[in-house]
Amino acid sequence: MKARIPLVGLAACLLLLGAAADRPRAGAVDDARMLRAASDPTNWVVNGGDLEGRHYSSLDQINETNVSRLGPAWTFDFDTWRTQESEPLVVDGVMYVTTAWSKVYALDAATGKQLWAFDPAIPKERGVNACCDVVNRGAAVYKGRVYFGTIDGRLIALDARTGKQAWSVQTTPPDRAYSITGAPRVIKDKVIIGNGGGEFDARGFVTAYDTATGKKVWRFYLVPGDPAKRDHEVSDEPLERLARPTWFGDTYYKAGGGGTAWNAIHYDPELDQILIGTGNGTPWNQFYRSQGKGDNLFLCSILALDANTGKYRWHYQENPGETWDYNATQPMITATLTIDGKPRKVVMHAPKNGFFYVVDRTNGKLISATKIVEAMTWASGVDLATGRPIEKPGARYEKTSFALYPGPAGAHNWHAMSYNPATGLVYLPVGESSYMFQNASTPFVSRKGGVINDGLEHKKPMDPAAPTQISVPDKLIAIDPVAGRIVWSVPSQGGGTLATAGNLIIQGRGVALGDLAAFRATDGKLLWSRHVPNGVVANPITYMVGGTQYIAVAAGRGGSSTQFAGANGIGAPSFGRMVVFRLDGKAVLPPDPQPLPPVQRDNRVLARASVIKGQLAYVEYCIRCHGAPPVRPSPIGPDIRRSQFLLDPDAWKAVVMEGALSHQGMVGWKSLATPEEAEAIRDYVQDAARDTRQATVSGGPH
Repeated sequence: MKARIPLVGLAACLLLLGAAADRPRAGAVDDARMLRAASDPTNWVVNGGDLEGRHYSSLDQINETNVSRLGPAWTFDFDTWRTQESEPLVVDGVMYVTTAWSKVYALDAATGKQLWAFDPAIPKERGVNACCDVVNRGAAVYKGRVYFGTIDGRLIALDARTGKQAWSVQTTPPDRAYSITGAPRVIKDKVIIGNGGGEFDARGFVTAYDTATGKKVWRFYLVPGDPAKRDHEVSDEPLERLARPTWFGDTYYKAGGGGTAWNAIHYDPELDQILIGTGNGTPWNQFYRSQGKGDNLFLCSILALDANTGKYRWHYQENPGETWDYNATQPMITATLTIDGKPRKVVMHAPKNGFFYVVDRTNGKLISATKIVEAMTWASGVDLATGRPIEKPGARYEKTSFALYPGPAGAHNWHAMSYNPATGLVYLPVGESSYMFQNASTPFVSRKGGVINDGLEHKKPMDPAAPTQISVPDKLIAIDPVAGRIVWSVPSQGGGTLATAGNLIIQGRGVALGDLAAFRATDGKLLWSRHVPNGVVANPITYMVGGTQYIAVAAGRGGSSTQFAGANGIGAPSFGRMVVFRLDGKAVLPPDPQPLPPVQRDNRVLARASVIKGQLAYVEYCIRCHGAPPVRPSPIGPDIRRSQFLLDPDAWKAVVMEGALSHQGMVGWKSLATPEEAEAIRDYVQDAARDTRQATVSGGPH
């Protein structure tokens, strides 16, 4: 079956109150219930499935012997076609899921019937402050409330029964390019949230708020700020003692510094600590950020904080002096593993840089680091004695360009990895990506307004032969964290993984059109897949209602590591949706998207100099939303080769410069771009459209 009720604002929050009366108290999740989440597989009450973050379920009604019988149980269409990355929660038969533009739905987990919906009414022009689309990766449910962050930096608490807003707090400076895309974590009456914006002008921090009132409890800044000022926060002492001596010059605090915690916030109940995965620096390029010197703490680190006070405990920095956008914000898994005959409390982590780390979570000491990609140009390994990577000559591109493998999309991005305690293996998607790095030829100048501050060379035309593709994950691997070896690897262009006691690994795959697939956990054999009319990059979950096991995933085109991944011929945008399967499900899935309209045809003469100038400006302002035509248009933003505005210079100026479509998320660039640049961008896109038409005639991309 299929259920969809249009989002109608707060009025929708009052629907179906009576229907909830026969259920347990809505959102009845407390600390004790979170602690025993692993023994309650019928629900999915916390992000990651349990507090260990294993993305594992002991349900086995669906297993390797019958997974071929999986069929659609129900679908639910969201009201936005933008990227869907949410990991839903299921509590006592109710599913809570966030969507693009930070909207929230409560659905009947057995039927997909909408119970309520909430729209935080994001000003669409704030979308430019999100590096990688207006995504949201989930909510937290605690003591009758649903907590989630918004793309414009708010943290909001809703009544879990009605969807009515209880409180809202602005967590980030509204005049800076911050965003929130990650799911909050809730423990001991505190909701903890980080933020994004390390590509722009953000200085990262995490904050704990009182769950009942929204009042700030503590805040920890992740990189030092202006040395002439104090934050008067719990981070002051460790920043001055440990971090400040590892930074040089003044660019870092004037530009923001980065270090944003936009995804990985992990509570470790055994040690009563919070593990924070921190991001890249602002600017990316350490040559400009810190005079090419210093470790730049706490960038690209696992940082342990006391869960009650936020006080510093320990850190492990995976990339000292990071300069490649190798952030460490990927999900973590905690466990106790027997290593060298002794039980070790560990945290397992696979950041962007191409290594899988096992770290002692009592003190931050490195235990092992296993290479998970075939192509790696920046390091030859990790020194286990010092914990530092062994960097290769030229990797910091100080004097010449450098072909970086893996690229800034990472060997592993935000997609969840899973751990099956029966097999002892960790399962994760891995990508063999690349990028050409080169110092900017002009001095770095910090800019605002949603333009990426990376300190790299964007003033020259892109070399078509250079390794500039940012790819989606292209294989699924199983790694033994004790032995430090890859047990199996299979091709799979997929997102996050789910492990189950049915000896299954479940993974969604595809950028714009895709499928949901099931692999055998012991050897990676593909056992089942089913086409869905969307790409799937989000993390799947499983739960049980009325004795029936379901597998659910949010489906929707795009994804932060896929924006240049190749989306030719993907069809027109279509609604994102929840797609849910069960054994012998008979529901009918929606149709595939309609074909895209043809690229625009214009026979005007284009000056080559203008096309080249337009290409440079396009990279500066447009590429992260609209992709790199003609070869790699983006599944995130519209393919502007097909836009009617391309043929009308006045309409083009109104959109590109004046912001005529800002209400739809397309900001105007007149504060940064010149009218000549805007017209040159039009020439470049038109030139790309002509290349597309010629390729179509010859049988190539279209």
